[in-house]
Amino acid sequence: MSTTLHTFDTGAVLAEGLANTVSAALASGIAARGTASIAVSGGSTPKAFFQALAKKDIAWDKVTVTLVDERFVPPESDRSNHALVTANLLQGPAAKAHFLPLYHAAASAEDAAVLASNDTAKIGAPFDVVVLGMGTDGHTASFFPGGTQLSRAIDATTPRGVITMEAEGAGEPRLTFTFSSLHDARLLILHIEGEGKKVVLAKAEGPGDEAEMPIRTMLRRAASPLQIYWAP
Repeated sequence: MSTTLHTFDTGAVLAEGLANTVSAALASGIAARGTASIAVSGGSTPKAFFQALAKKDIAWDKVTVTLVDERFVPPESDRSNHALVTANLLQGPAAKAHFLPLYHAAASAEDAAVLASNDTAKIGAPFDVVVLGMGTDGHTASFFPGGTQLSRAIDATTPRGVITMEAEGAGEPRLTFTFSSLHDARLLILHIEGEGKKVVLAKAEGPGDEAEMPIRTMLRRAASPLQIYWAP
């Protein structure tokens, strides 16, 4: 397990610091390979980070943005991560980025997952940056405790791509990248805020089953060092 904890006094300071780190990684990817890629998470935590990142002066037209996971809802829904990213990240200079959604208006979540896998395969691997979140139940991405395809999602031998997930704590059916798609990002980040999340993280760092707290898959088995960004 290789993790580094970066602690900030406030969420606003964290947002700016994380935006600086991520924009530098994207610029480095562009300099090295001509393009760069980032997969981001939804929820309320990353809004300030997205807004700070959107202002960074990098070659956004060479950046592809996608989602770590998504609810099987159209972008018009207030539950959509697509909508969250559009409103907070794909603004200003970052509006030039190429966005690849996971949701597709398909007959089923399973059909949408196939379409998303095909689309996102064009990005290439690994991602330059992956920014994960974590729920109070220890889930990350849509790796939910008790999830219908949790064992498949966190199995390192499952191919890169997008699969479906349903779970009691998930609400809608979900689309999520597999562990194999995310764990080897050139920059792998876990962004959490609040004392409650710090307590959950401490529990996850202790002994226990990965299926009970799926964030343990990243803490224990990620190929890239996990950079944890936290503020009270």
